[in-house]
Amino acid sequence: MSTLVSGATNFRDVGGLPAGSGRTRSGVLFRSGNLRHVDDEGLETLRALGLRRIVDLRDDDEVRHAPSRLTGLDVDVQRLPLFLGSVESFFERDISLGELYDELISDSPARIVAAVRAIAGAQPVLVHCTVGKDRTGVTVAIALAAAGVDRDAVVADYARTESLLPAERNRLIVSGIRALHPENRHAEELATRSPAPVMRALLERLDAEHGSPAGFLRAHGVTDDELAGLRDALVE
Repeated sequence: MSTLVSGATNFRDVGGLPAGSGRTRSGVLFRSGNLRHVDDEGLETLRALGLRRIVDLRDDDEVRHAPSRLTGLDVDVQRLPLFLGSVESFFERDISLGELYDELISDSPARIVAAVRAIAGAQPVLVHCTVGKDRTGVTVAIALAAAGVDRDAVVADYARTESLLPAERNRLIVSGIRALHPENRHAEELATRSPAPVMRALLERLDAEHGSPAGFLRAHGVTDDELAGLRDALVE
């Protein structure tokens, strides 16, 4: 479901997704890119959504560079930086999107668990990073899958980001990366793409290693009661 917040990129409500015999609730879980350029109209929209919590997955440098504009909003902001390396380091190393997601799962499971607990703990909740594609995409996908949302719908929600990133933004970002790293093979994928097969492969890795995305969360301390609470919060 689309929710336009003026000044915010890739903002949307994760409501209406099929989950067995139910659907995800609307107005409960939102996702987006950074909130630096939210204007007065956007602030009014955020206020009307009644957000109780914002989960910011960016690192300190990103927050300093692009502080969120949340003027006048009474909301609990939880900072849970999800990358162990800097964003710049991924382009320097020229890793693929799949490799980046594998590193997230391997290196930051405690932060992912904390983010999923934050989603379950207070709603309406907004999860965001800088673009709302990778850290947000992985976190939201695991939360949705663990809550029982149909696999195809989880993957489709992730893949939708690619159609919501402005073409001019993509062109500028990719040209800037290539100016710094002219031999980089994965710049466009890392900066602008959200291919369904990449997310499907990540979820299948969690199936293979832990039985399911919920099993991944259980392996890192999430209880069955917490998983039931997550499903109750997100699915009607």
